[in-house]
Amino acid sequence: MKELSIFIDESGDFGEYESHSPYYIISMVMHDQTVDISEDLDKLEQQMFHIGWPKHCIHAGPVIRSEYEYKDYDLEERQQVLKRLITFIRKIDIRLKSIYAEKKDKDSVELVGNLSKQLSLVIKDRLEYFLSFDVIKIYYDNGQTEVSKMLASVFSVLLDNVEFKKVIPSDYRLFQVADLVCTLKLAELKMNRHTLSKSERLFFKDDRTLRKNYLKIIKSKEL
Repeated sequence: MKELSIFIDESGDFGEYESHSPYYIISMVMHDQTVDISEDLDKLEQQMFHIGWPKHCIHAGPVIRSEYEYKDYDLEERQQVLKRLITFIRKIDIRLKSIYAEKKDKDSVELVGNLSKQLSLVIKDRLEYFLSFDVIKIYYDNGQTEVSKMLASVFSVLLDNVEFKKVIPSDYRLFQVADLVCTLKLAELKMNRHTLSKSERLFFKDDRTLRKNYLKIIKSKEL
């Protein structure tokens, strides 16, 4: 059977609009299981071991903001973590897609409706691609009920070969890739509006570096 795995993560929440969290973003990482990426996964694990992070679950936002387990590491050490993951993305055969909505002047119902329409269009525009698989497995950590319901309703209505799996982020590098894609999409939106935070500007150095070293690679994999 030909299987497509889709790892999904989100950035934001469905609460009231706040200036520091103006967007809701959903990112998808699609992997055709007939494409073997085991060697690249092994290389990533080796590289993470060499920089002192063996079997580590990467959380892109805290890496950039120097939070939680990353708070005692300097900028270069934290940059190395995301450099390893972005190199992994560049080398493997995957497809990426992000959808987003601005939260301002929208309640949660409007926000879910907006995102549902965008997700439906993604599937309809690439329907031949999705139908080429015998089974599509959706991996999500069930972090937000609204997203779980939206994924179930949209995918199940448009496709009849979908299964849903609850994912533990530390078990799947491709889910961690989805987390990074979400984080970079948010950085891109903020960069375009000149609203990058101090920690983001420090981490990425400047707009050119963000575009060249991160966003260009993500865009090259877009569905």
